[in-house]
Amino acid sequence: MVSVVIPAFRCKKHILDVISKIGDEVSLIYVVDDACPEQTGKYTESNVHDKRIRIIFHEKNQGVGGAVISGYQQAMKDGSKVIVKVDGDGQMDPALIARFIKPILEGEADYTKGNRFNQIEFLTGMPPLRIFGNAGLSFLTKLSSGYWNLFDPTNGYTAIHASVLGQMNLEKLSRRYFFESDMLFRLNICRAVVVDIPMQAKYGEEISGLKEFSVILLFLKGHLKNLFKRITYNYFLRDFNFATLELLLGFCLLSFGVIYGGISWYGSYENQSQTPSGVVMLAALPVILGIQMLLGFLNYDMANVPSAALHKKI
Repeated sequence: MVSVVIPAFRCKKHILDVISKIGDEVSLIYVVDDACPEQTGKYTESNVHDKRIRIIFHEKNQGVGGAVISGYQQAMKDGSKVIVKVDGDGQMDPALIARFIKPILEGEADYTKGNRFNQIEFLTGMPPLRIFGNAGLSFLTKLSSGYWNLFDPTNGYTAIHASVLGQMNLEKLSRRYFFESDMLFRLNICRAVVVDIPMQAKYGEEISGLKEFSVILLFLKGHLKNLFKRITYNYFLRDFNFATLELLLGFCLLSFGVIYGGISWYGSYENQSQTPSGVVMLAALPVILGIQMLLGFLNYDMANVPSAALHKKI
């Protein structure tokens, strides 16, 4: 059974059109009214007579992540096999749902997400600043999540297999705009296969609450925290391999070379003397070796993207 979760906040103008375009492949539709000031939930309840509709009301606003999690939890209770998340602002075409769920139903993926950067033509209508801001967020997400093959991390058009969702601690997920990026980190910890689905960027009169350049610094803290946890989980707690040694030795050598070289340079500067060639080599060699080892670790990490779908084993 396929279900759709629609977080609803200030989308009264578009919600009916979004619901009307959801095809017969979907069995249940959950509209989560996240304490919407426009009362989108009640509006939907009064104007939509589709038997698939279920309305979930939040007394307090929990953010897009909180709304999606409420929908996920109810969908799993109702026995959904695949759960799709579509925004209610009209930016995501419900006609693409079949494309999103196909890799999951066929056992090729555990989670699919939209990618508006797959083709140049897809970016028509996307503001230039949004393109560059999203590129910055994409690089940070690659580092923290370990999914080096993915792009467009803030894209909220997603689908997930319920069995994989059941392995995750949903209470630990970010409730606000960091939700999609945090979701990828949690999926990597589960070793879930994630696949990008090409889609057209669509913008109209709706105003997105996410401004990439204004949140990059806010996201940086979350990404650094997730990066540290991912490296610890995957390379120290769950496994200890040659890549782990490369990381440890590379970091130690690079740190030694930079610190020793900096101290030696400062001492020579203070004494107005020339730094001996031996001291230069003693500082440069660890830096070079350290960088080489860190690059080796990075190469291993890039090749270590999960490739076997979890729900095929369940």
